[in-house]
Amino acid sequence: MINVVIADDQKLVRVGFRSILEGLPDITVVGEAQDGGDAVALSRALRPDVVLMDIRMPELDGIQAARQLCADPLLTDLKVIILTTYELDEYIYGALRAGASGFLLKDIDPAELIHAVRVVARGDALIAPSVTRRLIGEFAGRADPQATGPGLETLTDREREVLTLIAEGLSNPEVAVKLVISPATVKTYVSRIIAKLGVRDRAQLVVVAYESGIVTPRRLLC
Repeated sequence: MINVVIADDQKLVRVGFRSILEGLPDITVVGEAQDGGDAVALSRALRPDVVLMDIRMPELDGIQAARQLCADPLLTDLKVIILTTYELDEYIYGALRAGASGFLLKDIDPAELIHAVRVVARGDALIAPSVTRRLIGEFAGRADPQATGPGLETLTDREREVLTLIAEGLSNPEVAVKLVISPATVKTYVSRIIAKLGVRDRAQLVVVAYESGIVTPRRLLC
């Protein structure tokens, strides 16, 4: 069962998302929060699998709340999906840097919301290739190799190939086709890379890839 907390300052939004998710055999909404502070407190108390977090809330916004939750050593399995009305690259970048695993617009279809919760709960990132390319193109100038975490030098050539393709937005099956290996082998590589770099999930691999310069705008846009 995937336990979900919904954090949004608009009750209508919370009720809408709850109505979509309730009744499913593998998802249950365990709590609602009306601001970022409540979201942090509730998540620490209930320890859900996924938090649907509005980006604009009073007291503490969604990015700040996500940063606190993702930095909590007792919540290493918790995944945050940032929700907003606006598809702004600055928001996406901030959400990923805060540790979020996904980014969704509030006007998505019910089926897309359900799919997003399931995808993120199993440890996959929810970042479309087009969004990834825009992010890298706009924010690669912020890259600071000195600020990236340890472990990059321990990656094998094959692991770097896999990391690059993940950063381009490819799924495990797509990486498998590209490298002519099995999806199971790709999954093993991804697990090893996550362990070596000490990150939470695939979304954070994307951040590391472009902030370290492993992936560049020129490579993606050519």
